[in-house]
Amino acid sequence: MQAPSVGGVRLPKGGGETIRLARGASLTDFADKIDANPAALVQVLFHLGEMVTATQSVSDDILELLGSEMNYNVQVVSPEEEDRELLETFDITYGEDAGDEEDLQVRPPVVTVMGHVDHGKTRLLDTIRKTKVLEGEAGGITQHIGAYQIETELEGTPRLITFIDTPGHEAFTAMRARGANSTDIAVIVVAADDGVMPQTVEAINHAQAAKAPIVVAVNKIDVEGANPDKIRQQLTEYNLVAEEYGGDTMFVEISAKQGVNIEGLLEAILLTADAALDLQANPDMEAQGVAIEAHLDRGRGPVATVLVQRGTLRVGDSVVAGDAYGRVRRMVDEHNEDVTEATPSRPVQVIGFTSVPGAGDTFLVVGEDRVARQIAERRQARIRNAMNAARRKRVSLEDLDSALKETSTLNLIIKGDNSGTVEALEASLVQLEVGDEVELNIVHRGVGGVTESDIDLATASDAIVLGFNVRAQGKATERANREGVDVRYYTVIYQAIEEIEQALKGMLKPEYEEVELGKAEVREVFKSSKIGTIAGCLVTSGQIRRNAKARLLRDNVVIAENLPVNSLKRFKDDAVEVREGFECGLTLGRYSDIKVDDVIETYEQREKPRA
Repeated sequence: MQAPSVGGVRLPKGGGETIRLARGASLTDFADKIDANPAALVQVLFHLGEMVTATQSVSDDILELLGSEMNYNVQVVSPEEEDRELLETFDITYGEDAGDEEDLQVRPPVVTVMGHVDHGKTRLLDTIRKTKVLEGEAGGITQHIGAYQIETELEGTPRLITFIDTPGHEAFTAMRARGANSTDIAVIVVAADDGVMPQTVEAINHAQAAKAPIVVAVNKIDVEGANPDKIRQQLTEYNLVAEEYGGDTMFVEISAKQGVNIEGLLEAILLTADAALDLQANPDMEAQGVAIEAHLDRGRGPVATVLVQRGTLRVGDSVVAGDAYGRVRRMVDEHNEDVTEATPSRPVQVIGFTSVPGAGDTFLVVGEDRVARQIAERRQARIRNAMNAARRKRVSLEDLDSALKETSTLNLIIKGDNSGTVEALEASLVQLEVGDEVELNIVHRGVGGVTESDIDLATASDAIVLGFNVRAQGKATERANREGVDVRYYTVIYQAIEEIEQALKGMLKPEYEEVELGKAEVREVFKSSKIGTIAGCLVTSGQIRRNAKARLLRDNVVIAENLPVNSLKRFKDDAVEVREGFECGLTLGRYSDIKVDDVIETYEQREKPRA
C-alpha cells in the first residue's frame, strides 16, 4: 500500500487501524502511536489549513481530521473511559461492589430535593431536619449542596434517609445534574400556588435522565390560590402521572412552612424505595463514593462533603477524589460531631485532602498514599490537556487575517467558598454571549480567599479578581490597591453574572450609523488663490454644519466621498451652521472639482446604542 501524501509530505501508512488517543492529546502523542515524526504531522496539518505545534493540545476534530487523511480511525477516549483505564492499571475497580451476594446489606435511600427557585425546597429540608439553613443563605437562595441523614419510621421500624439539597437557581444546572446522578430518588417540589416552572421541568429532566424514581411534593397547600389538582394535571405532560390517575408517581400534598404531612412525604419516599429499587451495598470493601461539595476552611484546610456509596470509609484511609488526594485525618457528620467510620449512603465531611476536590468528583480509598498521589497527578495532567485543547482557538490559513485583528479580552480570576459554586459561576459566565469582538478568559479559578498570589497573577494577566462569598487574605487588599487590581466581591450569583455581562458589553467597540444632516445645491463656483474652490450654495434641506462630513453628487451620482466642510460663511461672516432656505459659501477641504448644480450632502457618524 502506497503511503498517502498531502502537500508533498509523505505520511506513514495506515490500514484503517484504530488509534486510541486521550482528549487533549498532542501531535507528539499521535506520532508516538504510529511511530512517525511529529514534525511531519505538523506539516501535514499546515497543508490542511490548520496551524498547530507538535506539543500543543489539540481538539478532537483536528485529531480525527489528521487520522482520516492518514487512513487511521482515531478514537478519542472519553474522560470516564480514560479514568477507568487509569484505575485498572492500579488494579482498582470503581463502581462495582466487591464480594458475593451474601456480602450485600440494605442501605438507606439517597434522596435529592429538586425544583424551581422559591418553591420551598430548603424550607422543606429545614422542617425535616429542624435546623435553620434558610436564614443563612444570601437572598434566600441555596448556593451550596448539603447532605444530611435523618431517622424516621415505617410500620414501626426505624429507617434512615439521606437528603441532598441542590440549589434551585438556574445558574446551578450543573450542580443540580450532579445531585440527580448521585441519588436514588428525586423529590420534585412544586408550589401549589405557582405551578410548573422552567427549573421544575429542568429538574424533572435531570431526574429522568438519571433514571431515578420521582416523588412529587406539592408544597404551599396552605397558601391562598393553591391548586394541587392543577399541578397533577400539568405534570402529566412530563410523564409524571399520579397514582390516583392510574399512574405510578406518588404525589404528596405538604406545607413545609406549617409542617403539614411531612411524615407522609417520608413514608412515600421509603415506599417508593422499597417498591422500585433494590438498595444494597457491600460495607466490607474499601470505600467508594462521590464528593458532593468541597471548600477551603481557614482552620481545617480543604474539606470535602462526601457521600459513601459502597464500602466503609474510616479515619486513616488513603483517599483520592478527582485530582485531589490525601489521608482521612478526621470525619464529622452534619451536626459537626466526629465519626470514625461512614457506611454506605452516609454523608460526612472529610478533612485531610492536600487540595480541594471538585464538586461531583468520584472518590475512592486506595491501598497507600503513593498510589493516591499517582492517580491524582495523572488526572491533573489529563484535565490540563483537555482544558488546553478546549481553550485553543482553531486558526486556519483562511481566517488568519481576522484572527490577527485585535480582540478585546476580559480576563477573570474566580475565587469562591466552595468548588461547586465556583464551577457553576464559571459555567454561567462562559455562556454569556456578547458577540465575537469580546472574549471572556478565565485565567484561574480556585477555592478559598483572595491571596497575594492571585493579585500577582491578576497584575501579570491584567485580570479582574471576582470573590464569591470570600474576602482578601492578609496583605492581598493592600497589594491590590497598590497594583491597581480590581477586586469585586459578591454573595448572590446572578448579581455577579449581570455585572460581568455589563462589563463585557462595555468593552465592545462602538457601532456607528450615518445620520444625514442636510443638502445644499451649488449655485455658483468661485476660485480663490488663498482658500481654493468656494461653492456658493442654497441649503435645500436640513442644515449644513461646519466640520461635518460631506459627499458631492453630480446627476445623483456620488463623485467624491468623505470630504470635510472646512469653512462655512454667510456673506462675509463665519457660521457654525446654515439652515434650510439660506445661502452660504463653503469649501470642501482641498477638493476643487465642484460645478454648478452639484449637490453637497452632509452627514455625521453617530454611535448606535447596542441592544
